[in-house]
Amino acid sequence: MTSDAPPFVHPAGLCESTHVGSGTRVWAFAHVLPGARIGRDCNVCDHVFIENDVVVGDAVTIKCGVQLWDGLRIGDNVFIGPNATFTNDLHPRSKQYPETFAETVIGDGASIGANATILPGIRIGRGAMVGAGAVVTRDVPAHATVVGNPARVIKRGEVRPASDRMVRGGVLGQAMGSRLDLPVKGCFVERLPHFVDSRGSLVPLEAGKGVPFTPQRLFLVNDVPGSSIRGEHAHRACEQFMIAAHGALSVSIDDGATRAEIRLDDPTIGLYLAPMTWGTQYDFSPDGVLLVAASHTYDADDYIRDYDLFISEAGR
Repeated sequence: MTSDAPPFVHPAGLCESTHVGSGTRVWAFAHVLPGARIGRDCNVCDHVFIENDVVVGDAVTIKCGVQLWDGLRIGDNVFIGPNATFTNDLHPRSKQYPETFAETVIGDGASIGANATILPGIRIGRGAMVGAGAVVTRDVPAHATVVGNPARVIKRGEVRPASDRMVRGGVLGQAMGSRLDLPVKGCFVERLPHFVDSRGSLVPLEAGKGVPFTPQRLFLVNDVPGSSIRGEHAHRACEQFMIAAHGALSVSIDDGATRAEIRLDDPTIGLYLAPMTWGTQYDFSPDGVLLVAASHTYDADDYIRDYDLFISEAGR
């Protein structure tokens, strides 16, 4: 529901900008500079300061004690909790100013918890959740929840329809070829052929027997710090098959409408990613090794690395 009412400014507030949308409320002791642009139906609470080169979307809530500095771009339906801190200069010095301030982007529907600190030049993806007190030092994927200092992904949040339950290998049982279709279009996990005796374990990989295509490329991902994130892209044509060759990691997959999380912690379990699936790998164990089989050789043009572009191409 949007309002056609003119903006409201509390008698003890100061709004110097004429670019404020209808229905927006600016409360006591808030100060909005002339160059700021604020959308419709926003709530700017007490003791908020908004600098000139700031763009705020529609239906944004900015709680008490927040300062929005030059270079900040905030999407629609964003929540910013009390005393969240934004920065725009990696090397601040008194009376020394960069030619341009770093641009920080907060995607539509994201939430920033109380007392969180956001470093300059960060992109926080749409629908992401930044936990209270988190120190965000790198980009946050769309729909991810991050906590801690430095902030790290602990889960992937909801998408319509919600499907944020972690899938674990135990649901498959031990029968070779057992398959679980995931709610993400075309994706599944499957129990691979495996043989165990006193000499150890063997997991053969053959096209058509576990791997549902003829691989054209294989690669390993290892030595990933626990706070780091891999992937964060989709392929237009390439299919992928993922196995935790050693240790464990979590994978979030997303077709733009539905998401699933999978914990890969057993080398006899494979995860199939269909084309046009957004994949993110995170929460690697210290000894985690990810083996990926790809249906195509490397082609930079096959990658979609911008989530909003992915949503557009997926028709969502």
